[in-house]
Amino acid sequence: MTRKIRLLAVALACLIGPSLLLSDEEKTADETPKAFIDGVGPGWVELTLDDFTNINCDNDTWSMKDDLIYCTGTPVGVTRSKKQYKNFELVAEWMHLKHAGNSGIFLWAPEEVFEGLKPNALPPGGIEVQVLDLGYETEYEKKNGKPSDWFTSHGDVFPVGTSDMKPFEPAAPGGKRSFPSKRLSKGINEWNHYYVRAINGEVRLWVNGEEVSGGNECKPSEGYMCLESEGSPVQFRNLRIRELP
Repeated sequence: MTRKIRLLAVALACLIGPSLLLSDEEKTADETPKAFIDGVGPGWVELTLDDFTNINCDNDTWSMKDDLIYCTGTPVGVTRSKKQYKNFELVAEWMHLKHAGNSGIFLWAPEEVFEGLKPNALPPGGIEVQVLDLGYETEYEKKNGKPSDWFTSHGDVFPVGTSDMKPFEPAAPGGKRSFPSKRLSKGINEWNHYYVRAINGEVRLWVNGEEVSGGNECKPSEGYMCLESEGSPVQFRNLRIRELP
């Protein structure tokens, strides 16, 4: 290539911008997903542990440090929002710290499911947005000799106990659990981003920027939000909510 042609190529690159010179694979990796909501702007409120009430965990199960909500995982139980929500958007980032860790975010849990709730128990009501490490599926397959056909580690949404929901497809065989349409979750010690939209009895979940699961006809469609402790250390950050009409 002559010096003049090189100079022309450089000038052309400056004019059209670097993104057009990337390969299709590089472009895809560099693009920010359209639904990567950060929870910043009018109406958004940041939630800390001060916005929750410990229901049936130990005093040190939940703690705040450097703007992170930390959960030891023991005992099994929940911390519950101090107020009830109906229509809202929710942003949460989470990271498991141990292989095969389990946790979750409860939506629309009715008040009566917390009455007399003892340690090592979860509320028997609400819509759960699963927060599960990839290793959970691996351990299940090792133990049972086959992959799981009733849960995934990539953002299942399902009703718990007395609650009800019509799942979006793909759904678990014979159940009400909505399976994710894509497998986008990351492993331990990596942050995952959830964006939840809960409106008029319909729940939709985006995992790391893409919509994957949900359901409608949820009953009830108003109630408390909970963070779940279920046997393994987990962290949450950038927990933000925006209530809607």
